[in-house]
Amino acid sequence: MRVSVVDIGTNSTRLLVADVAPDGAITELERRSTVTRLGQGVDGAGALAPEAMDRVFVALRGYRQAIDAHDAGAATIAVLTSAVRDAANGARFTSRVREDFGLDARTITGDEEAQLTFLGATASRRDEAPAPVAVVDIGGGSTEFVVGARGAVAFHVSTQAGVVRQSERHIHHDPPAGDELIAVAEDVRAVFASAVPPAVRANVAAGVAVAGTATSCAAMLEELEPYDPERVHGYRLPLAACEELLARLALMSDEERTRVPGLHPDRAPTIVPGVIMLVEAMRLLGLDQVEVSEHDILRGAALRLAGAA
Repeated sequence: MRVSVVDIGTNSTRLLVADVAPDGAITELERRSTVTRLGQGVDGAGALAPEAMDRVFVALRGYRQAIDAHDAGAATIAVLTSAVRDAANGARFTSRVREDFGLDARTITGDEEAQLTFLGATASRRDEAPAPVAVVDIGGGSTEFVVGARGAVAFHVSTQAGVVRQSERHIHHDPPAGDELIAVAEDVRAVFASAVPPAVRANVAAGVAVAGTATSCAAMLEELEPYDPERVHGYRLPLAACEELLARLALMSDEERTRVPGLHPDRAPTIVPGVIMLVEAMRLLGLDQVEVSEHDILRGAALRLAGAA
């Protein structure tokens, strides 16, 4: 079954067009990602900014053309996450996505986001040993922790911590000041610790990190130019390497970060809070490394849409 999935997140808008077999095997036909920063100012203003919505609409016009070019319009879904959930005008924005672009647009809950992310990240791991694995999804407005084994979720939580949200709250200088970096770390450490109980953390045997922060870390460490998803997927990302990368990036200005090999220039303003959050997540779970995965909510939603999960 051919499906198309659009993920409208707080920091990026992404597209997956794929063929899904009855056994859940996925053949990707097209994948795109655009940093649209929909969550710009939502934490403070409580509403989506007109210019942020316009950036998403520009991306969606191109995505709609790609969907039609692949004849993938029969089964489409657009999942909208943290920024839209938190915004007073989120429902009106969702209606425009549905009406203007012919997408089955749905604002999903944090719990649904966590479950779809876990499904996408672990679908190919179901035959592995039943040791609990934690999937960590650092987004623009929220971070999801999902723990389970062999496709079954045992614990999941969506936290109000994300790279856009924490950046707007704490980072006010370029490069960021030392006390601002400490404030981000202390903030997310408290949020994560209150959300994930000690008993859950103690059972985690391995970690999988999805989304732009983790994939960018892998790409920067490998100095990938251009970005190569095949080299990023499955990359073993050590905590020590993330700490060293954070120390290097934190000394740079936004403009200097745009020239770092492996980092998309649009992610330069939020990568430092993102790496702080990834480091804090790994420390919380007692992990000295995580596996980076290209498979996330897009793949989970595709499997669900095709009835293969």
